[in-house]
Amino acid sequence: MQRMSPTSIKAVLFDLDDTLWPLEAVIKRAESTLYDWLSVHAPGITQRFTQDGLRALRAEILPTEARYRHDLWALRHATLVRACEECNEDSVRMLEAMVVFSAARNAVTPFDDVAPGLANLGRQYLIGSISNGFADLEAIGLAHHFKTSLAAHQFGAAKPDASIFLAACDALQVAPHEALYVGDDPHLDVEGAQKAGLQAGWMNRFDRPFPDGIVPNARFTSLHDIDLWLQQTV
Repeated sequence: MQRMSPTSIKAVLFDLDDTLWPLEAVIKRAESTLYDWLSVHAPGITQRFTQDGLRALRAEILPTEARYRHDLWALRHATLVRACEECNEDSVRMLEAMVVFSAARNAVTPFDDVAPGLANLGRQYLIGSISNGFADLEAIGLAHHFKTSLAAHQFGAAKPDASIFLAACDALQVAPHEALYVGDDPHLDVEGAQKAGLQAGWMNRFDRPFPDGIVPNARFTSLHDIDLWLQQTV
């Protein structure tokens, strides 16, 4: 952990994926679950596209609409609709396909420190979240810890855009400098939060290197570290 000059933090805001739970294996499993579903309910897609082929199609569609950069649900749905069009499958069923994918995508396992850490921090600080993904905190079972939760696909802008950080601060009725934002991505989370005027803590769950040119206000490996750092800066 890295100390800084004392400050008055009133709120702690979190990134979700790879900050509160590991994501890579979850996405792979969700994509495989979806692919299995498609093989039964839209077999033309799996006959024409491998999973890698669907990923390539998604990358092709991404630049075609600006909203796809902040609405990953819409991007995945649009990919499935395009695949249906190319395979003469019923695109209406792709809403059902997205329900299947979303359920598997929300089958995450939070790190062991998350539930007790959120409960502990919530006794003294306002807790919120800002995510570029579309994880459902209600489905995951953590929603009760958060006073506000902003998701890029609902808000209309994604990190590192300052507007989503400032909107979360407004929702909690705190000034940006009174909020600590914690996330795993140096650019989206740390740099983005700092440019919006928030304190920024880097959550390094996986012993990753940090790029030059960005200086987080603090470095953490667990929510317990956050509590210790906040006690030092009171």
